[in-house]
Amino acid sequence: MPIILTPGRYRGLKSTSLAEADVFGIVAFDQRGSYRQMMPAGASYDALAQVKGEIIGALSNEASAILTDPTYGLSAAMEMSPKAGLLLALEKSGYSGDSSYRRTELIPSWTPEKIRKAGASAVKFMVYYHPASGALADELEALISRVVSDCHQWDLPVFLEPMSYSLDPAIAKDSAQFAAERPEVVVETARRLSRTGADVLKLEFPLDIKFNEDRSDWHRACKQLSDASAAPWVLLSAGVDFEQFKPQARVACECGASGFLAGRAIWKEATAMSPPERAAFLGTTARARLRQLLDIAGSAARPWTDFYSAPQASETWYETYPRRAL
Repeated sequence: MPIILTPGRYRGLKSTSLAEADVFGIVAFDQRGSYRQMMPAGASYDALAQVKGEIIGALSNEASAILTDPTYGLSAAMEMSPKAGLLLALEKSGYSGDSSYRRTELIPSWTPEKIRKAGASAVKFMVYYHPASGALADELEALISRVVSDCHQWDLPVFLEPMSYSLDPAIAKDSAQFAAERPEVVVETARRLSRTGADVLKLEFPLDIKFNEDRSDWHRACKQLSDASAAPWVLLSAGVDFEQFKPQARVACECGASGFLAGRAIWKEATAMSPPERAAFLGTTARARLRQLLDIAGSAARPWTDFYSAPQASETWYETYPRRAL
């Protein structure tokens, strides 16, 4: 039975999804540290904000929503199309600790209250997570629950993004060894973190397609992921090329995903271009890529309204609002 959401969270999900289908077709550009590395060395803050604004502005006319960050994304958020919803990232870029023990930190002086006041429709919160990391997994689950509660106090839905990694420093994430354990890690992560109260999970494809090109295995893994998750989930692009991401998105949506939340697969070449080249690329190649993904989501994805329903109206509903928040 669908969970009844509070008005703000329901409206937040509606405003970030495709109106005709209640599925997500979101463009992500909340990179900060990795974004600086994409740009020329010594690029100024104004240059970084300008390029981000050009990319977001062009794609916001098509996307159901835009995900950006508070560091370089304010101007872009103010100038993007009003047709698109807005998600803002809450976490600090990167992680503290070593590569096998990754802690998530919040941005100082950046809160759900400020995100709500800035006009965002939803919050994105990313953590590096491995279900077998013991005390660190417990610590992160407690942090997620606290963040979700804080966001819900401001009636903001939360898109939770758990990123997998290897607990063994000698085993790289892009290795065959990690690929063998990746399906179990991603599925168990969805099982555990979908029960923290987060409204939507932003998840990796459960298989590393470099090591498994069998589409029947892709379908099987994505169905396991959908069965494990108690919340709707969307597929992230994880920096892969568009031609790799497109078939992943199709399989994910056919097997229960509620759409996609993709970034570099759509726009990554644009950062290295001159302004005229960038404008031409965004108006043709990037827009065509986005439209193809939107077509897939619109025709194949599972509506998030299978999980959530709107609050019931009454003459006095506002008297107890928001004390009935779930």
